[in-house]
Amino acid sequence: MTQTPLTTPPPAEDATEKLENAIELKEVEGLSQGQIVFRRFIRHKGAMIAGGVLIGIILLATTSIGIGPVDGWWQWDHIRTHDTAVAGGRPTLQVGLDGIRVGDFPFGQDEIGRDLFARVMFGTQRSLTVMVLIGLLATTIGITFGALSGFFRGRVDTLLMRLTDMVITIPIIVVGAVLGKAFGGGNAVLLGLALGLVTWTTMSRLVRGDFLSLREREFVDAARVAGASNARIMFKHMLPNAIGVIIVNTTLLMASAIILETSLSYLGFGVSAPDVSLGQLINEYQSAFSTRPWLFWWPGLFIIAIALCVNFIGDGLRDAFDPRQRKIPSKRKLRQG
Repeated sequence: MTQTPLTTPPPAEDATEKLENAIELKEVEGLSQGQIVFRRFIRHKGAMIAGGVLIGIILLATTSIGIGPVDGWWQWDHIRTHDTAVAGGRPTLQVGLDGIRVGDFPFGQDEIGRDLFARVMFGTQRSLTVMVLIGLLATTIGITFGALSGFFRGRVDTLLMRLTDMVITIPIIVVGAVLGKAFGGGNAVLLGLALGLVTWTTMSRLVRGDFLSLREREFVDAARVAGASNARIMFKHMLPNAIGVIIVNTTLLMASAIILETSLSYLGFGVSAPDVSLGQLINEYQSAFSTRPWLFWWPGLFIIAIALCVNFIGDGLRDAFDPRQRKIPSKRKLRQG
């Protein structure tokens, strides 16, 4: 009597993975790469919540005290002094069962009677300005150096990477302090431009690695055979394929940029009076920590909120651009599959 050979059933993990792939392929069928990335990003709950909070912070900071020549809806500015006899400079914001009471000075007042809410909003504007300037300048320099180095290789690669290594070997806080003091002059815009000149190294290395891989792909050979110039191949054909790495690391760079600006301003090498930033506020009020702790609560809260929001957005972008970042399907989807 012949025995039927026993077959080992496939592991449950393999079956789940195949079903997961089938479900994902069915969901993205007929969509472009941009649409797929967008759908993955908006499904990232952390990134969506962080994006909403960050937009709310930006709107609050810009509309409350205004921006430039445009006035805001808040009654005080960050310069005018007021009498502190009413509440002793304490925050008038109260949250209770009967609702929220804002009062005249919801974040309190400093030792000379200036409205802390207006100062925090103005500091938030300046810190966001520094963050954006650092992100744009560092990304531009990093993409340029990385693209040239990865595409041409040889002497160009050696020269640019040795320059990158030289910048990396010097502690960023030291370089930022020297440049911020020498060229920033306490101004937020100049400080952002100065710091952008020294924070591009990580972006440069990442773009170089991507370009070293992309230059060996078939579409690059096809573009070269068709007579495309080196500049067109780099920035028309190769750069769009590296955009995922660039966008994700730009958000992470901007998150670290606001922490860097805060650290330098706290140490006295960043934004200084009469200009205002969140780090500069903490530095200015450090002597009043034991007597007026609310002077630290609000600037610190906004620093943490902005840094966390940008990090969560970067995390969502990373998951959206990386096809390997897939969630395990729910039981409902498994039954439907």
